[in-house]
Amino acid sequence: MWASPLRALYAARTVSRGIKPNVLHLNNGVRSELKYTRHMSTSENTGGKKGWSQSNVSAGMYTASIFIAMLGISYAAVPLYRLFCASTGYSGTPVIDTARFGAERLVPKDDEGRKRIRITFESNTSDSLPWSFKPEVREVFVVPGETALTFYKAKSKAKDDVIGIATYNVTPYRAGSYFNKIQCFCFEEQKLSPGEDIDMPVFFFIDPDFLDDPMMKDVNTITLSYTFFNSKYAQGLSPAQPSS
Repeated sequence: MWASPLRALYAARTVSRGIKPNVLHLNNGVRSELKYTRHMSTSENTGGKKGWSQSNVSAGMYTASIFIAMLGISYAAVPLYRLFCASTGYSGTPVIDTARFGAERLVPKDDEGRKRIRITFESNTSDSLPWSFKPEVREVFVVPGETALTFYKAKSKAKDDVIGIATYNVTPYRAGSYFNKIQCFCFEEQKLSPGEDIDMPVFFFIDPDFLDDPMMKDVNTITLSYTFFNSKYAQGLSPAQPSS
C-alpha cells in the first residue's frame, strides 16, 4: 500500500533533477539505477568537453601552419616576381634571359618604310640617397637586332660612404619583352665615398621579333628608366639571376 506514494515521490524527484531512469522500483535497484544514470550523463558531458578541447587545438595548429606558410611566401614573393618579370618582360621589365642573346638575334634588321626606334633614358633617386644620378646621353636610335651602349653617371653628395642599388623598367610596358639587356648595373650594390663618382654601362638591343608583333606597330619610342635607392632602406632588393 506504500508503494504508490513512494513511487510517485521518487518519480517527482527524478524528473525535477533531469534524471530519466529506465525502470523505477522501490528497492535498492532504484537507487543504484538512478546513480548509474547520473554517472553516465556526467561521463558523456566530460567526453564532450575533451573532444571540444582537442578540436580547438587542431584548429589552432592548422591556423598557425597557414600563417607560417603565408609568411614564407610573402618573403619569397619579391625575388620570384622580379625573376619572372626579368624572364618574360612582364610589367615593363627588360629581359635578361641569356638564352635570348644568341648571335642570330644580334643582327640589325631594318624594316623598310619604318623609322628607327627612339630609345630615351630617365633617372630618379630616392629621398634617402644623397646622390646625383643621370644618363650621359638622353636618347639613341636603333633598329631591332642592333646593339647599343650607353652610360649613367652617379656621384655621391654624402658625408659618409653610402651604398646604392637601382631598379629599372621600360615604357610602354608591352615593349618590355623585346628590350633585352646584355649588361647593366640594376640590382647591383654600388658603394660611393664622399664626392666619388662612377660611370655605369648599359648594353642592350631590341629583339628582332619586335617587327613581327602587330602590337608594336605604333611604338616608335621606348623609355628605359632607373631609380636608385639607399640599400640600407631597400633590404628587399637583390640581384635577379638571369636564367641560363
